[in-house]
Amino acid sequence: MKPVPHATSLRRAPVQRRSAERLTRILDACADLLDEVGYDGLSTRAVAQRAGVPIGSVYRFFGNKRAMADALAQRNLERYTERVTARLAAAEGDGWRTAMDAVLDEYLAMKRTAPGFSLVDFGNQIPVGSRYSEPNTRVADRLTDLLSGYLGRTPDDALRRTFLIAVETADTLVHLAFRVLPDGDERIIEETRELLRAYLARVLD
Repeated sequence: MKPVPHATSLRRAPVQRRSAERLTRILDACADLLDEVGYDGLSTRAVAQRAGVPIGSVYRFFGNKRAMADALAQRNLERYTERVTARLAAAEGDGWRTAMDAVLDEYLAMKRTAPGFSLVDFGNQIPVGSRYSEPNTRVADRLTDLLSGYLGRTPDDALRRTFLIAVETADTLVHLAFRVLPDGDERIIEETRELLRAYLARVLD
């Protein structure tokens, strides 16, 4: 299993700082509006108005709102990776169970607090990207590359497959927890944690 290339939905990557700041405002506005009006109610014009930029600035980066959602999903993954990396740095040497808790806990924290995340997350709720870059495969590849060094394991096909199965399982069960209760049913979340520990122990112990 080769790592899946990260999708890119930008028509043009920002070069200057001002352009990068404008892109940030556009994605922030997109995230806020997703929480307020949902994906069906989202429009590029509304995003431009909320971001305080000309509509042409939005189209400079994105051809449509689906491309914006994809870029937001990619940004979510980057921020998630940063949060997990910080947790792992603080817990270096504590073992794979601590690493797994960091992976799950940071995902739950973003699901509860990050604007627009409940609708887009990493692209699962609103299908984005291509079939060659499915969101859970993006996440599993990123976690394999991130955790292999922490665990002292080679990021080979077997480890990638293990993390993909874990990610797919956790994704399904966490979404179930948040369908049951708005902030996530803690009983389902704890069952998810125990299930992941039992599965990963076969490979990582």
